[in-house]
Amino acid sequence: MRLLHRASPWRELFAGDSLPDTSHWPPLLAPLADALERLGPAPEPSAAKAWQVTLVEALLRLDLPAWRISQLISDHNDRLYRQAITDSLNDMQGTGWGEPPVGFCVLVLGSGARHESLLGPDQDNAMIIEDYPDARYLEIDGYFQALGERFTARLDEAGIPLCNGHVMARWPMWRKRLGEWCAQLRLWTAERRVKRVQQSNILLDFAPVYGAGALAEALRDEVIGLMPHAGLFLDEMATLLDETPVALDRRGRVSGDDEDAPHERTINLKRQGLLPLTSATRLLTMAHGGRGVDTRTRLAELVGLGVLEAAHAHALIAALGRLQAIILEAQLTSLAAGRAADGWVDVDALDEADHLLLRHDLQQIRALVKRAKAAPRGSRKL
Repeated sequence: MRLLHRASPWRELFAGDSLPDTSHWPPLLAPLADALERLGPAPEPSAAKAWQVTLVEALLRLDLPAWRISQLISDHNDRLYRQAITDSLNDMQGTGWGEPPVGFCVLVLGSGARHESLLGPDQDNAMIIEDYPDARYLEIDGYFQALGERFTARLDEAGIPLCNGHVMARWPMWRKRLGEWCAQLRLWTAERRVKRVQQSNILLDFAPVYGAGALAEALRDEVIGLMPHAGLFLDEMATLLDETPVALDRRGRVSGDDEDAPHERTINLKRQGLLPLTSATRLLTMAHGGRGVDTRTRLAELVGLGVLEAAHAHALIAALGRLQAIILEAQLTSLAAGRAADGWVDVDALDEADHLLLRHDLQQIRALVKRAKAAPRGSRKL
């Protein structure tokens, strides 16, 4: 059963510093060409993020699946990151700060790192700085603090809001030298403490977006070396899965926890569908030394490692895509009505077939969570 996918030319859409030339595109791609023309070659930062609704509508007209659209939304967010960092560096050079004193790498975290963003994400980012002598701390960290403050402010102006939990490179907690990051991970994984596991869960999904990618790979090597041996830490990671239960009742029927629900029969499928899936997959990947970041790649890796059966991984990949499609459609509806793009879905709006599929998908995710909770105590195949 085929689980891995070849690199797609769609991923080149936002890979460069400029948008593609659409003048020679075939008529088939007219919806996307029109969308890019509406954006323009040099859009105002405040307009670029809002334009993603136009992008999504064009991609839906081209019949792209939601998981691919999610990748392209993430790619466009990465482009906004690169622009914000480049503009901030240029601004700093123009005001006397000069060039970066040492190498650095800005990381995106969470769904952005997994390239599974939908509409309306906030900022989750961090920074790795090349190791330097302690005697230069005030000079060098002062430079990168200024950079972090500038680029996160620019992203906020562009429509990717500041993180309420302060998970951003403007704060010392998320801006460290490589050696400090490695020491931090060793400290976090040495014990079973809820707060440290929660902080690690934020960090463990990371991807470089700007700067020296070798720093990110060195950090990933550290993660892979530490995690499979951090038994107590992994046990706590498994326990935390109970905080976001899958949206099923005891009889296996679709049912949310009603926490902060805007009205009856709405379920937050981001919190009670996508989050259990991505969290359980992350835990299994960490426990077994996998290197993947996005959920699709991680599930394929877990098959190769003998952790999951191919049929279950295939069902979970399909579930991920269907959940993304349901949430994305709900977000478009919410934005059109002047509401926020969030994870709430009116399950009564689903037809019978979609409702049955949703129930099936959530049951597959619940089985994965059960498997993940056993992972720290063994490596039995599901």
